[in-house]
Amino acid sequence: MIEENATLENVKHEILLEVAKHAYEGDLKEVEQMLPYEMLPGPQAKFRCCVYREREIVRQRIRMAQGLPPVIGTQNRNTIQVITSACEGCPITRYVVTDNCQKCTAKRCQQACNFGAITMHMDRAHIDSQKCKECGKCSKACPYNAIADLMRPCKRSCPVNAITMDENHIVVIDDKKCIRCGQCIENCPFGAIWYRSSMTDVIKHIRAGKKVYALVAPAGEGQFGKNITMAALGKALKQLGFTEMLEVAMGADLVADSEADEWTEAYKEGKKMTTSCCPAFVNLIKKHYPQLLENVSTTVSPMAAMARYIHSQDEDAIAVFIGPCIAKKSEVCNERGQGNADYALTFEELAAMFDAREIVLEEDVEYEQGASIYGKRFASAGGVTNAVLESMKEKGSDTAEIKVRGCNGTAECKKALMQLKSGRLPEDFIEGMCCEGGCVNGPASVKFAMEARRDREGQLSKADDRTIAQSIKTVTDTYHFGMHRSAIES
Repeated sequence: MIEENATLENVKHEILLEVAKHAYEGDLKEVEQMLPYEMLPGPQAKFRCCVYREREIVRQRIRMAQGLPPVIGTQNRNTIQVITSACEGCPITRYVVTDNCQKCTAKRCQQACNFGAITMHMDRAHIDSQKCKECGKCSKACPYNAIADLMRPCKRSCPVNAITMDENHIVVIDDKKCIRCGQCIENCPFGAIWYRSSMTDVIKHIRAGKKVYALVAPAGEGQFGKNITMAALGKALKQLGFTEMLEVAMGADLVADSEADEWTEAYKEGKKMTTSCCPAFVNLIKKHYPQLLENVSTTVSPMAAMARYIHSQDEDAIAVFIGPCIAKKSEVCNERGQGNADYALTFEELAAMFDAREIVLEEDVEYEQGASIYGKRFASAGGVTNAVLESMKEKGSDTAEIKVRGCNGTAECKKALMQLKSGRLPEDFIEGMCCEGGCVNGPASVKFAMEARRDREGQLSKADDRTIAQSIKTVTDTYHFGMHRSAIES
């Protein structure tokens, strides 16, 4: 049951928890229609204007938690979708005159408007929303800062201008522009934008007795608590029904080894390249800078590397990535048939699954290391660069003259790509991370970035000094699988 005055995070978690619980019990379809009433018995509302709207929001969220579009009959297959019943409450008029207005004689706001949208009323200026073109000139001209810019948070946060509003002022996401970065989800204060989940599909495979492997992202260290090691996560995942857990940091070492060869060859030829492990960054290039596709590394992501490793051992195995990234869900969909993971879950979904099965993570389980510290730090901004350069050094290459542009966030990525497009990029390579700070600051984390960073550093301090070559030796000596995409299509 959802508590009174529940926060957005509480509401999302409770819905995922109930869906996971009934998916494990195998009766989700039977109880699906009654869940909104059980979670919100009424008659008083808990977090919105009325219990009827709340139930509709919960109903649409339950559909998304099953991987379905929020509205029945919708054909939109985007990973990120709008919960229409929740997409209200945001200001419809972008520019609003506040109490700071002095109705001054200069009337600079009125003079700045080219559309005749501003008139003077008894106590303040007034903006006609039918005439306003949202150019912002009035706001800039006001000497009292009395005109507030109330752009919707989702639209403001979108780095690629993929968000508009329809005739009913409901958000519309342009699939041709959206890079699945998840910033709109993270910034919508009403939780009206969410991602479609693969959680129930994964649970079905577990219940069917299939061999399901969990591939946990490097950002997992420190995500679930100061004293929760990756080994502890592995024990808990087995209790959920997973066959085994593998660290994607090992895949990061494999990627560093492969990209080191690519960078070495490209540097000799004078070709500039970008990294390829951040799916939102790759989506940004595919959709907004398609002419740069030939500059993208053909090395697969760490997730895909570990999925290929698993499938090389058992072709019937099901590989499930688990991390803080929403764009990984789109990578799974875009690269089906190329040996990538079969599903991608978020840490939010995993936390709900743990609670659904009443699994308590054990503290102080002995720290076990598989990957190098370089692979483990892939999740932080600059981590990919450090790992690739380290691998180049281990192979005997001189990296002193190599210059890399580390892009921390989508804004920096766009700036670097524009320079590369125009032939003015001074660096040799671009490391693209669409989340500021890297994957450790992903939109589907369960812990605030600062707290997680502190706990993460405590875990990483226990790592030894093994090299990347030593890390991947057991994998590359025993199994053979490709480390390159067949193609990156626009």
